[in-house]
Amino acid sequence: MHVRELTILALTALLAIPAGAQNASGNAKDKSDAVAMASATNPRVAAPLPVSATDDPDYVIGPGDMLNISVWKEPDISGTVPVRPDGKVSLPLLSDVQAAGTTPTRLAGSITERLRQYLTDPRVTVIVTAANSRRVYLIGEIVRPGAIPMLPNMTLLQALSTGGGFSQFARIKKMYVLRTDNGKQIKLPVNYKAAISGEAPDQNIALKPGDTIVVP
Repeated sequence: MHVRELTILALTALLAIPAGAQNASGNAKDKSDAVAMASATNPRVAAPLPVSATDDPDYVIGPGDMLNISVWKEPDISGTVPVRPDGKVSLPLLSDVQAAGTTPTRLAGSITERLRQYLTDPRVTVIVTAANSRRVYLIGEIVRPGAIPMLPNMTLLQALSTGGGFSQFARIKKMYVLRTDNGKQIKLPVNYKAAISGEAPDQNIALKPGDTIVVP
């Protein structure tokens, strides 16, 4: 087939494509180009929304947590901040704000009230992006010791399930949980075999933030 005939066939196939399809393709490309341009010129367009580290509406904020504090249409006073060891966060305009001991919803309300002296209609949202204050610790004769995030209503057996099992030297009948209560450290003995068998449900202790599970 000659070159001229091939050219004619190619033009005929192009003309056979419906105009709507061509327009749809062109529109899709235009939209894609527009999004790419917006992302390049304004990073906020492409910025992902912060993801909450907890779905518990009654979550109590503690030292070490990371909070995303967003004030609607006020990017200069919005951002992600850590909760300091003294339980406070530092914010523009407001300086120090007590965060530990309250929930994200209540903290948002408190910040809103304090911002009213500077802004006409402040709208504040608070999201816990890292629940670092709610951790329990595994130490001793366990495969993977260390700190683990504490899930709502976590028990001893649930926490141990993340540790990868015990070493051959573990004395699982002599385990215990160290807990600080009212400033004093207490020791809660645990018999793992009794807990795992279900014969002694009280041995499957309900954990609290900061508990340390010791496997001697």
